[in-house]
Amino acid sequence: MVSSAILHLTLALSVTTVFTSAQRTCASYLNPADITAAEAQFLVDSALQGFDTANALSGRASAPINVYFHVVSQNATIGNVSDAQIKDQMKVLNNAFSDTGLSYVLAGTTRTINSDWFNNAGPDDSQQTAMKKALRHGGKVDLNIYTVGFTSSDTAGLLGYSTFPWEYSSAPTDDGVVVLFSSLPGGSIKNYNLGHTVSHEVGHWVGLYHTFEGGCSGSGDYVSDTPAEASPASGCPSGRDTCTGSSGVDPIHNYMDYSYDSCMTEFTTGQATRMRMQVQTYRGITV
Repeated sequence: MVSSAILHLTLALSVTTVFTSAQRTCASYLNPADITAAEAQFLVDSALQGFDTANALSGRASAPINVYFHVVSQNATIGNVSDAQIKDQMKVLNNAFSDTGLSYVLAGTTRTINSDWFNNAGPDDSQQTAMKKALRHGGKVDLNIYTVGFTSSDTAGLLGYSTFPWEYSSAPTDDGVVVLFSSLPGGSIKNYNLGHTVSHEVGHWVGLYHTFEGGCSGSGDYVSDTPAEASPASGCPSGRDTCTGSSGVDPIHNYMDYSYDSCMTEFTTGQATRMRMQVQTYRGITV
């Protein structure tokens, strides 16, 4: 749903299928009131689950999270990412989450040639609805990742978007992650082709906000050990400090910021705790 999806946009120098260079920016359709309401409900829901925050990182999830990869292509060539790329993406994803207690296993891959979905699928539109209705597999515990081209006037420049865990109950078919096919490892979009668009989007899928959520004031991303950040980072600006009144420099290496893929290296302990609470509360994944 647009009101709850997180969108990742690039201001591309080209709107052709193969991107060569881009600047990543963000457009979030979660307004502050929606976030406040979601967090208030999360306090209630997580308490009902009896989640033990003190022991949140004492073990791992009972089993890896099943991942279903859906490759949607323009034709047999354009957008048809290889099995090797998917394998590499799974390695990147598991490396990114290696200290969080969550892990992922490829449970299946589908390949669909559909130029309408490839070019036009985006948040809340009819193409996305049809695509997910036809392809989505599993339930709330299963991660579905769709790769598309984002080439229409409405979607050109989009890197990806995700739903949040608490949305599953009201829109189960919508659940999942959609990314630009050329952002997978070995893809053609410069600075964003190491696979961390998926790392970032899956961060949302397990309940994380951007590190720059709320800027320098308020509750920010609702994680205490991510320093406040006024705006998303671009590139890899070492020492950047946009919230001088708060402790710590900007978390430019965090997967939930908007640095280059090569700059992203970490989730914090607090983020790991939050994601484990989220998936246990809303996805029924035992941790």
